[in-house]
Amino acid sequence: MNLFRAPLFTAPRRVIPAIALGVLTVMAAPAQADAVATLRAFVKDVDTGRAAFVQTVTSPDGKRSRQSRGTLEFQRPNRFRFQYTTPTEQLIVGDGKQVWLYDADLNQVTVRPMSQALGATPAALLAGGSLDKDFTLKNVPASSSGAAAATPTPQQATNSIEWVEALPRHKEGQFQSVRVGFRSGQLTALEILDAFGQRSRLDFTQFESKPALAASRFQFTPPAGADVLNQP
Repeated sequence: MNLFRAPLFTAPRRVIPAIALGVLTVMAAPAQADAVATLRAFVKDVDTGRAAFVQTVTSPDGKRSRQSRGTLEFQRPNRFRFQYTTPTEQLIVGDGKQVWLYDADLNQVTVRPMSQALGATPAALLAGGSLDKDFTLKNVPASSSGAAAATPTPQQATNSIEWVEALPRHKEGQFQSVRVGFRSGQLTALEILDAFGQRSRLDFTQFESKPALAASRFQFTPPAGADVLNQP
């Protein structure tokens, strides 16, 4: 599945950044804060950020999973650098106009217009798109893991994650839902359920809010000899 047309993150070799990103520390919020309000504050207030991540992709039957690791940087609007380091090397760069995906193993570059690459995807959700135009947002009961759960006990509350569920208003897309998780106001995780039942989760660490990022981090020049494929 080509993730320039998909929601985002599935198999490592077919990832679109998509999270174009999100990741940040918004404002400190109490454990039982309104997660939808926290997401809105994040989209409004955090203009740059960077973090490390671990991505876990799980098959629809839950029996198979695969992990990858990398780093991300973003600058609103629509500039991001999403770099996978293991198990394969990929670099995804959004320069504000186009999205570039470089696969080091194949020495191949795929480039697509930003508007077509993102659209109503999880990337657009975190990149500061029109939340209410493209998504229906709702709070999900807090949990200490990824899935929705009953209201946590006092002992669990400190470690629990507050989740926002975003359902796409247009059902013809390639993902069913996306959940954004916050812990004490800080972006902690992102989960995507695609149209085929595959679940992808990103867990973020070492987040830096509003760092100074060089413009060159969001520019890309295809390496010499690389095949360049342009997609409409």
